[in-house]
Amino acid sequence: MTLAFVNGRVLTNNGFQTGFAVLVENDTIVGLALPSDPRVRAAERHDLGGRTLLPGFIDCQVNGGGGVLFNDAPTVETIRAIGEAHAKFGTTGFLPTLISDDAEVMSRAIDAVNDAVAQGVPGVLGVHLEGPFIAPERKGVHDPAKFRIAGADDIAMVARRHGGVTLLTLAPERVTDEVLKELVDNGVIVCAGHTAANYEITRNALAMGVRGFTHLFNAMTPFTSREPGVVGAALEDQASWCGLIVDGHHVHPASLRVAIAAKARERMMLVTDAMPPVGSDNPNFVLKGETITAKDGICQTADGTLAGSALDMATAVRNTVHMVGVPYDEAARMAATYPAAFLGLGATHGHIAAGYRADFVVMDDAQFVTETWIGGKCVYAT
Repeated sequence: MTLAFVNGRVLTNNGFQTGFAVLVENDTIVGLALPSDPRVRAAERHDLGGRTLLPGFIDCQVNGGGGVLFNDAPTVETIRAIGEAHAKFGTTGFLPTLISDDAEVMSRAIDAVNDAVAQGVPGVLGVHLEGPFIAPERKGVHDPAKFRIAGADDIAMVARRHGGVTLLTLAPERVTDEVLKELVDNGVIVCAGHTAANYEITRNALAMGVRGFTHLFNAMTPFTSREPGVVGAALEDQASWCGLIVDGHHVHPASLRVAIAAKARERMMLVTDAMPPVGSDNPNFVLKGETITAKDGICQTADGTLAGSALDMATAVRNTVHMVGVPYDEAARMAATYPAAFLGLGATHGHIAAGYRADFVVMDDAQFVTETWIGGKCVYAT
């Protein structure tokens, strides 16, 4: 049976359009058609009631949600709980993110993601390993006791093939060119983050295949007049992607506006860096034995160190529109289309067009989520 999404404002590759139905069969969009099209008349109709249909949001950095943290229990059940929590906020694709940990925990996390993909857990696209090959000088909330230089066994573990994508955040000054090349040649998406590298080291890493930058501005060397640092290299390079945490706490809105203006269009993407409070009634969680409390949208340690975020993707989109001043359609692409391209999934995800996955977010006039669809199935509705 064909399902027709009708009576909505649809974000297409040509911007917002009305008067078209979106036709879905199984998990795939088969086309956009006028209401008079015989396929629409024959289809089961889903009336959007004038609401906005967006491509599903894709979050490349999700540490937790629904009261659970991936590091605490790297299992399929944890991944499922995180996905269900974030689906309430329009996330239809995500990378469970493991912050710096021991090799045994990393291996379990990779296996869990592999199993989750094999079992068809809604939304899971792969794994993000944030560390442990990062810089103590820019550790953020990571545990420096877990940091190490990547050895042959580490590289083999990270590079082993599985059902989804693998994203690795590392400090480029902590690995050799040969390690970077081996990772990239084996299909690992490498990002620079939690790094004390200078401009020259960062430019070299980009030349070796580094594809992006994890939470731009945070935990990296800043852009200054005589040392452009990691931030300067990231903004100068027009081919790489940058993740932005738009919560009003990690980065000042003015800095976000400058960065977005400097970078090539389609290369800025929204991430949440979300922690367990997202989608949970409990604002507290434990990290490295310390209780973290989310208050006023900020997750912090007792000494004021940011510990991830309490941000969801729908809020990130609203903030990008209202706090940063980005047009709604572009903010939605920063949450869906551009992350899909970054992950190498641009031919299947991130667009509302024929041949793409039927992953949707339905938003009301205030830009709040009313429905989330993954693979042609409604997984959340208010």
